[in-house]
Amino acid sequence: MGRNNLLGKWVAGPRGRWITLLVWLLAAGLLSALLPSENGQEDNGAANLSASKPSVQAAAVAYEEFEGGADLPALLVWHRGSGLTDSDLRNIQELSAALTASPVPHQTGVPPLQQLPLESLKAQLSKDGTTLVTAVLFDPKADADGLKKGVDQLRKQTGERFGQDPFAAGADASDGLSARVTGPVGIRIDATGLFQNADFTLLMATVLIVLILLLLIYRSPILAFIPLVAVGIAYGVAGPILGWMAGEGWIVVDSQSISIMTVLLFGAGTDYCLFLIARFRQLLKKEQSRSAALRAALSGSSGAIAMSGFTVVLALFSLLLAQYGAYRRFAVPFAIAILVMAAASLTLVPALLAVIGRASFWPFVPRTPAERAERAARQGKPAPAPGKERRGWIGSLVVRRPWTIVLVSVLVLGALAAASTQIRFTYDLLSSFPKDMSSREGFELIGDKFSPGELAPAKVMVDSQGKDVSKLADDLRSQDYVSQVGEPAKGRIHSDIVSLDVQFAMNPYSAEAMDRIPDLRRAAEDALSQAGVKDAAEHVWIGGQTAEQYDNKTTGDRDTRVVIPVVIGLIALLLLLYLRSITATVYLVLTVILSYFSALGLGWLVVHYALGADAIQGAIPLYSFVFLVALGEDYNIFMISSIWRKSRRMPLRQAIQEGVGETGSVITSAGLILAGTFAVLASMPIQVLVQFGIITAIGVLLDTFVVRPFLVPAITALLGRRAFWPGKVREPSGDRANG
Repeated sequence: MGRNNLLGKWVAGPRGRWITLLVWLLAAGLLSALLPSENGQEDNGAANLSASKPSVQAAAVAYEEFEGGADLPALLVWHRGSGLTDSDLRNIQELSAALTASPVPHQTGVPPLQQLPLESLKAQLSKDGTTLVTAVLFDPKADADGLKKGVDQLRKQTGERFGQDPFAAGADASDGLSARVTGPVGIRIDATGLFQNADFTLLMATVLIVLILLLLIYRSPILAFIPLVAVGIAYGVAGPILGWMAGEGWIVVDSQSISIMTVLLFGAGTDYCLFLIARFRQLLKKEQSRSAALRAALSGSSGAIAMSGFTVVLALFSLLLAQYGAYRRFAVPFAIAILVMAAASLTLVPALLAVIGRASFWPFVPRTPAERAERAARQGKPAPAPGKERRGWIGSLVVRRPWTIVLVSVLVLGALAAASTQIRFTYDLLSSFPKDMSSREGFELIGDKFSPGELAPAKVMVDSQGKDVSKLADDLRSQDYVSQVGEPAKGRIHSDIVSLDVQFAMNPYSAEAMDRIPDLRRAAEDALSQAGVKDAAEHVWIGGQTAEQYDNKTTGDRDTRVVIPVVIGLIALLLLLYLRSITATVYLVLTVILSYFSALGLGWLVVHYALGADAIQGAIPLYSFVFLVALGEDYNIFMISSIWRKSRRMPLRQAIQEGVGETGSVITSAGLILAGTFAVLASMPIQVLVQFGIITAIGVLLDTFVVRPFLVPAITALLGRRAFWPGKVREPSGDRANG
């Protein structure tokens, strides 16, 4: 308590408030001026898989042994509804010749279509003669921005060659020539572009939703801007720090993490601000001195704010244990942003409130009874009657019917959680794109006019060790999930290494194709074993987009098994240290876990039945878990802190009733704002963000309106003094907390 009073005296004091405000403004200004911004340090081509993963090892073998073996193909899908003309095909050949003579940025190769007779090129058309797929190969080490620069130059050359830009033509044009870029290059460019374009939109939408909700809840324009100003200044401090760390090579930031970090910072940051603001407003109705009220508010809420922030920071840092690159890239930027925001909530926000004072709540300024009476006297009005202490009906219901509350809550949440067992997952990024994206339109044309497996064939490579493996192609071709096997090619350095391009009989980005990677590997190993190659498993490599996707899944599954127990353990340890109660720690953690699975189940019902999605992105459960468990525990910490504090001077049941009532409005406000900020993601044209936003927003609302006001206090009421075990609480005589 002494330390909190010291902090309050400093940041809310006559001079300290101005110094605190000046320090934050100088920090944001100087850091922004001297250090690079995080947006300028984006690396959207960072690898998600380590060099030890099978698909990465296969890519290394392909790069070393086969010309263009590891290059990224940009598939150009040419289409004319009435049929491609000879003139179209000659233009395509001339474009191939131009790209051979003058490659675009990061281009590594292009098939010499100009050397083919026109009739040979016609043989590659779709059966109805409307569609042709050609390829341009790019450097696999190029990032998305570099690939986009190359493709943009390709489009420019195409427009000059054709006299029009077929990439701008509608894909469903009945007679005009259209072109689309798909395949690994097109997908990567479109994915990065969607996230980059989302940055500003997300920022503006998040600020707007927070501002509107604050105005509706508190009806004070000044108060509505205080959290936004604090978050903005905190962002001005955190952003350059992250940009500097990225510039030094200590961390990697990408457009996806920056987009979601913006939402998290405004949502969680506003919550922390409201914890203090709500307490300050309560005390202003009892304390005439605004400085004393602010110091008391900071003393009463700083522990919960610090604990909440620290919980989220540790949960986010646990992502450093993940092997999947996208998970690891979230850890440091998010944790630092929350750490800076928590510090701003404990210093900058009190300083702003100290400067503005009671006017922060204008036009509904909270006043003491004496101030209201004096104000009425000056206006010649009768003194207002003393306000009655409001007793929340939820708190009363919880202490009167705890068993009913617990049973109903558990049944409802349990039923929703059961729906999570029906979830189907996908690792197909293409399916999350809007239907009018170039890469998705091109893929659908390929699937309609050709075999969808042509989009991304798997590259099967084996080391024959000098044995005859001529039957390998036939063995692979005999598999029911394979539609076509290309001609074998020998390694340029080691001639014993043989490569075969294998096309799947289904969408190569689908879960069905991904699950066939182990089968494909076994088929190749069996063929090697039959040829007399010993230790066949060590001499098979499978590369390509489907194999990479399979490694993404297995790595993500491993990370889920590791990270989730660590997050639960860290949060449990922090709760134990803060509350000094094993019992409370156990049921607080269990209720948040139940809430998480309920959110996952209800989110699936919404995404699947309301939005028509067949599956959700495979990375969403882990992301949602880290955010929901860490953020959901914030509300429990804030409420249980109030109950613990009150239980020292009143019967436990009364403490529960008043604690629920005291924290109810602020937690409801905070929950609505946090859910609203995550719901902003649902307005984005990217399904992975839509699904993540919906599930996380649902989880926050369940915590806000079910777990925090009903389930947790009801369990506390049922346990009575045992809720403090092994700690002890001095209860006034007459308490019947154990009921």
